[in-house]
Amino acid sequence: MSVQHILLPHIKKAVSILFDFTVERIEFQATRKEFEGDITLVLFPLLKQIKSNPTELGNKIGSYLVDQVSEVVRCNVVSGFLNIVVSDSYYLQFFNDIKYNEQYGLVKASEDNKAIMVEYSSPNTNKPLHLGHVRNNLLGYSVAEILKASGKKVYKTQIINDRGIHICKSMLAWQKFGNQDTPELTGLKGDKLVGKYYVAFDKEYKNQISSLISEGKTEEEAKKQAPLLLEAQQMLIDWEAGDIATVALWKKMNQWVYEGFAETYNNLGVNFDSYYYESNTYILGKQVVQLGLEKGIFEKEPDGSVWIDLTGEGLDRKIVLRSDGTAVYMTQDIGTAIQRVKDFPDVGGMVYTVGNEQDYHFKVLFLILKKLGFEWSKNLFHLSYGMVDLPSGKMKSREGTVVDADDLMQEMTQTAQNLSEELGKLEGYSEGEKTKLYKMIGMGALKYYILKVDPKKGILFNPEESVDFAGNTGPFIQYTYARIQSILRKADFEINVAVAIDQLHEKEKELLKQISSYPEIIQLAAQNHSPAVIANYTYELVKEYNSFYQTVSILGEQNLDIKTFRVQLSKKVGDIIKSAFHLLGIEVPERM
Repeated sequence: MSVQHILLPHIKKAVSILFDFTVERIEFQATRKEFEGDITLVLFPLLKQIKSNPTELGNKIGSYLVDQVSEVVRCNVVSGFLNIVVSDSYYLQFFNDIKYNEQYGLVKASEDNKAIMVEYSSPNTNKPLHLGHVRNNLLGYSVAEILKASGKKVYKTQIINDRGIHICKSMLAWQKFGNQDTPELTGLKGDKLVGKYYVAFDKEYKNQISSLISEGKTEEEAKKQAPLLLEAQQMLIDWEAGDIATVALWKKMNQWVYEGFAETYNNLGVNFDSYYYESNTYILGKQVVQLGLEKGIFEKEPDGSVWIDLTGEGLDRKIVLRSDGTAVYMTQDIGTAIQRVKDFPDVGGMVYTVGNEQDYHFKVLFLILKKLGFEWSKNLFHLSYGMVDLPSGKMKSREGTVVDADDLMQEMTQTAQNLSEELGKLEGYSEGEKTKLYKMIGMGALKYYILKVDPKKGILFNPEESVDFAGNTGPFIQYTYARIQSILRKADFEINVAVAIDQLHEKEKELLKQISSYPEIIQLAAQNHSPAVIANYTYELVKEYNSFYQTVSILGEQNLDIKTFRVQLSKKVGDIIKSAFHLLGIEVPERM
């Protein structure tokens, strides 16, 4: 049982006895480093209801706790805070209770609870995955794993945006400029080949705009009348009408992309339980729009387009069908959400991992689904995240100035190799072991650098800075894990035994306090949909362990019980590092 759970009823009882008052809310926080104590009771909320001064209130409650609670050794009052010192025996008992529990902190999912579906990646099939997709995938995958660890049943999914004008642009450019290129003929991954023609479309489109402007058209007219765009628009209409040749080309090029994506996902270490395709779900979306029209939820304009008026809710009017009958993103998102609940009836909520430029879109989507009468719409959450920029500025897909995900992963592995060779850390490793370790370090650096930042914040990505064996980085934490494994290998005595110690070194106690908070950290990360909570907790744990490692002797300790305890403590720290990094999708090395 946590210290908070032990103290809570005693503090309530103390307030009742001492002040004849029933208190509902008790607020705890970690004791600040400069004061003595293991946990702190915040007195200010009580002072608002009890006529007393902070010192008197704190001293009376503190004296009661010392007298009545065996786990409390002493207390001190600083301003409006009661700092409570917890006995070593409590932490030793806590450690003995969790020492061999490999699932410590992880909660098994209850079959009675509704499942959560986490959507991430959700790429367009007109270009390869880039750095922005990397953050999306890492966030979504990690949030899914954290929700699972918190006791939720989770399904991982994505919606593949495989239809629309952007897809037709790549298809048309390949038709016009492709010379029957294939991934096999060019040696390019399929997604990269298709992305090449998306860039080619944009280049030719801009040339046509310039020509039309030189002929006297305004820029707006030129953009709308460029022949290449008109052809792409017609191709979309042909596709939705089921034109055989158009659909065949679409299937062929999309398959190239799917194969390329699968390779990238495998290297990134993410997976999915289900896949949805916009080419399927937009049809259901159009059917739902028709039903909504009949119910008066949507309204049709004279030109045939269909809209919903959300001005009464502080939003805007939103189009859900174009005048030519073709669907928009909103149409397919409506259809996708409904289809998912049909396919997985136990789903009671969804998390959409999508960048913050789509904040408005999801406000509208969730409100539309609510108006359509779906009860589960109240449990929809947009995991909105900031953009990833480079020192050189923003990325632009159309201009081909993006950081390709595959290239980035390769670069991270190479950077890890260069640094490892400079530091000379890998003597005695085979080439195969080195290659595996370079990738583990490089990918750990990439994932940790991205996930340690609060999702809502933007990131300025610096590959060199992320691969560092010191500071708040993935490799620093991986190195500490490997150091612990080295200690375990060198321990030439039985460590899975009970030990008889009754007093803790302050560094041991600090470590045990950090370990004890792991279950709470998982729940906090799940509530906030934030892998950063896990990442930064792990860094603080590792810092505390390294301070312990540098302050006390472990294998050199003469007392066998103390030595055994310190190795056991090291092992549990390693177990939690491995567990926490698993939630972030990061591997840890046994040697480094």
